[in-house]
Amino acid sequence: MKAIRVHAYGGPEVLRLEDLPLPEPGPNEVRVRVEYAGVNYIDTYRRRGLYPVPLPFTLGEEGAGVVDKVGEGVSAFRPGDRVAWSNVLGAYAEYQVVPASRLVPVPEGLSTRLAAALLLQGMTAHYLVEATYPLKPKQVAVVHAGAGGVGQLLIQLAKERGATVVATASTEEKRAIARARGADFALGYEGFARVVREITDGVGADVVYDGVGQATFEESLDALRLRGMLVLFGQSSGPVPPFDPQVLNRKGGLFLTRPSLHHYTASRAELLFRAGEVFRRVLEGRLEVHVGAEFPLAEAAEAHRLLEGRKTVGKVLLKV
Repeated sequence: MKAIRVHAYGGPEVLRLEDLPLPEPGPNEVRVRVEYAGVNYIDTYRRRGLYPVPLPFTLGEEGAGVVDKVGEGVSAFRPGDRVAWSNVLGAYAEYQVVPASRLVPVPEGLSTRLAAALLLQGMTAHYLVEATYPLKPKQVAVVHAGAGGVGQLLIQLAKERGATVVATASTEEKRAIARARGADFALGYEGFARVVREITDGVGADVVYDGVGQATFEESLDALRLRGMLVLFGQSSGPVPPFDPQVLNRKGGLFLTRPSLHHYTASRAELLFRAGEVFRRVLEGRLEVHVGAEFPLAEAAEAHRLLEGRKTVGKVLLKV
């Protein structure tokens, strides 16, 4: 089978298309014929060594496809079933072995393509607004990178909960996309904290959902109200450097958390719940998923270049 492998940490050029033996599922595992793999910022963190894993490895933490073979002890799935998964390394490949406990069934009426585009980012947006900082009506939420895959979903889910959404994006084209998804305000990054204060009559936002990291961190804190929360869930601009926690006190007794999807899908019950919630919203027409770019597996490096260069909007997929 073909797979995208990483033998050394670095830029997109380290991604290599290679031939590998077809993997065999062990007990409680399932071999899936991958149809689509999601391209996410966590893949770039893995590639660069920010989230190190032993070398060499096959990249990709999200995919969808068809069950090809099941291992001993697997009764919930059988060959031919359509499934999706996230947070399991190895999706940039024609076949992947996945623990049965991490697979979710793709419901009738939802394409495998949309399932791959939705699962990781959809569940991320869901836990952020439903669990990490459960938004209430009329609260003010700042959503960074509002035209990105997570950003577009976050805006929609935040509006569903009755919040006022202030989105940021780097270009007017991207800000228009954020507004189209329901953002009440769409700003550039420069001086956004000051504008948020103006919008809120000097009070500040209740929460900032920040997947950008280093470039927005300080202003994200400045944009918050007394006892507001900064939810730092990514670092597309780079990791936030160490800082003095006393800063949180000086800026108003602020809260800071650094969650990840793994923490909010730790049990199978919670995984099925979150996946089911986002799948249901799409099927009911309450949540729109925008696939902004699609590449063949062999062009994974180009997908990474465009994603890191902020040249994409919405979801980026590899068609395997």
